[in-house]
Amino acid sequence: MPRLHRQNYHDIERIIEFDFVRATEAAALNSLKWLGRGDKEKADGAACDAMRGMFDLMNICGEVVIGEGIKDDAPGIFKGEQLGTWLPGTPQFDIAIDPIDGTTNISKGAPNSISCMAAASPEAGVKVALRDVPSFYMTKLAYGPRVIQYMHKRGDSLQLEAPISETLAIVARALEKRVQDVVVMMLDRPRHKEIVDEIRTAGASLRMISDGDIAAAMAPAIPESNVDLYMGIGGSPEAVLAAAGIKCLGGDMQCKMWPRDAKERKKLIDESCEKELDRIFFADDLADGKNIVFCATGISDSALLRGVKSQGTSATTYSVLMRAKSKTVRFIRATHDLTTKTIRLRSDNREHRI
Repeated sequence: MPRLHRQNYHDIERIIEFDFVRATEAAALNSLKWLGRGDKEKADGAACDAMRGMFDLMNICGEVVIGEGIKDDAPGIFKGEQLGTWLPGTPQFDIAIDPIDGTTNISKGAPNSISCMAAASPEAGVKVALRDVPSFYMTKLAYGPRVIQYMHKRGDSLQLEAPISETLAIVARALEKRVQDVVVMMLDRPRHKEIVDEIRTAGASLRMISDGDIAAAMAPAIPESNVDLYMGIGGSPEAVLAAAGIKCLGGDMQCKMWPRDAKERKKLIDESCEKELDRIFFADDLADGKNIVFCATGISDSALLRGVKSQGTSATTYSVLMRAKSKTVRFIRATHDLTTKTIRLRSDNREHRI
C-alpha cells in the first residue's frame, strides 16, 4: 500500500496535546535554576531553549502567530518562527506562546509565573483562530461560568466600560456574595490608580499582582482560585493566551485595545485599525473555533497552578491541559527523577540533565 502524503487524523490535537505539556514542563524545569536570581533574561532564555528543543522532536508544522516582539539580543520565541519538524504531511498548528509569563516574578523569586502556550489546528469556517491584536496593551475584564449563567438567566449584562460599582454589583449577585466579599485581581501598575480607587470605594477586595496576567485573567473561571473577577490593562498577546484558556474553562472575557499614547493611536489608525479601536473583543473573538488546546505549567505558585517543587533528586511539576472542543480540563501532577530526567535544548541539539 502506498504511503499517504498527509496524516489525516480526526481531532489531531488529541494526539499531540501531551507533547505540548512536555514543552511547558521543560520550560518550567529548565528556568527553575534562575528563580530568585535577579536575571529575568537568563530565565526567559532557558525556557525558550527548552521549549524549542521539545518542539524539535514534534512531527508538526507549527507557526508562531503570537509570540514576543524581536528585541536586540533579547531571548524570546518570535512571531513567524517555525516550530516542529515540518516533515511533509505532518499536521499544521498555529501557535501562541509565552515561555514565561511573569519573568519579573521569577527573577525576584515571587509568585505568579507560568510557562504556557495555545495551539489551533485548521478548522472549517475559521480564518484566524488566534488573533494577533496590533496594540501593545488591552483593557480587560474576565469572569467565570457562574457569572455567565446568571447573566443568561436574569438578563443582566456585564459591560467592559460600565461603572465599576455596577460591574461589582452584578458579579456579587451572580456569585451570591456581598460586594465586600468579591475578590478582584489586578496588575499593580500606576495606570490603574483610578480603577483601584473605585474598587475600594465600592468595598470589594483587591488582590494586586506584580506581573503575570495570563494566570490571573483565567483565575475567575477556576472556582478553587478564590478570585471572582480580573480587571485592568495588560498585554495584548497575554489576552489572547488567556482567552484560549478561558474558553476551555467556560468563562469569558471582554477586551478593548488601549493605545499607550497618541503616537501608538496614530500608528494603529495608519494601519487601518481605526474601526477596531472601539471594538469590544470577547474570548471567542480572540481565540476562535473549537480546535484549540491550551496548556501551562507553573514555575512559581499562582492562582492557576502550583509552582515547581524541587527536593533532592526529585522535582514535581503542576500543569493544566485543556481543549475548547470538549472543555475537558486536566490537571497534571508529574514527578521527575532528576537522576535520569533529561531535557533537549535547541542551543546544541542535545539532551541535558537538569
